Amino acid sequence: MSEKKWYEVLFENYGENYDKEVFAQGTLGECDFIEQELNSDKSLKFLDIGCGTGRHSIELAARGYKVTGIDLSQSLLSKAKEKAQKQKLEVDFMQMDARNMPFDKEFDAAIMLCEGAFPLMETDEMNFEILQSATRALKPGGKIIFTTLNGLFPLYHSVEQFHEGTSQEGNATYHSNTFDLMTFRDHNITEVVDDNGLKKTMECNERYYVPSEITWLLKSLGYKSIEIFGAKLGAFSRKDKLTTEDFEMLVVAKL
Repeated sequence: MSEKKWYEVLFENYGENYDKEVFAQGTLGECDFIEQELNSDKSLKFLDIGCGTGRHSIELAARGYKVTGIDLSQSLLSKAKEKAQKQKLEVDFMQMDARNMPFDKEFDAAIMLCEGAFPLMETDEMNFEILQSATRALKPGGKIIFTTLNGLFPLYHSVEQFHEGTSQEGNATYHSNTFDLMTFRDHNITEVVDDNGLKKTMECNERYYVPSEITWLLKSLGYKSIEIFGAKLGAFSRKDKLTTEDFEMLVVAKL
């Protein structure tokens, strides 16, 4: 049996504490933006890729949309199902690998927020497979909205210092960061406390992308409109031009 990847270990038994993380607090504002982008059309079907504990899926379902949420982590999906049941909301949560989704032209929109899947994979090819799979799932004229790590940020800033400045007690911590200029990958030691109080230490690496790379990847998949903005937690806006100060970028693309 193959050894579990760091992101699989990270999200085991972590649903409760995941929802307390700083980066998980912007759900309402992010869903406001998503609704605006889709003209609040309640007939649309959403696919939430790397849905985690279902925070965006559940909020969109509460607003009247039909949503399918997929994730690799059974632990996070269990938490998502529990939350949806408590709110008496219907969301189709499914465990699957984002690179191999079975959907074919089924959804009007796909969201992939807070690095839920892309760009955690070990290779650029594996990350690209996620974009391919998401694109296959969309109907003609469909839209994808996702966030990813901004490769311009670590050229001007220390990723480790950024995490230190945004971390709160009880949240995940990141240290020993080394950013590789040849691969645009940040290697670090991540420490989290799971829902049983067990401390886990993992060697992680995440891929940062520059805007021109994202544009090229999406063009190669047939997207006709590709727009990139700065991604501010809980306050996505088309007014935010991407800069070197943005840790994440917000991508809106249409087939």
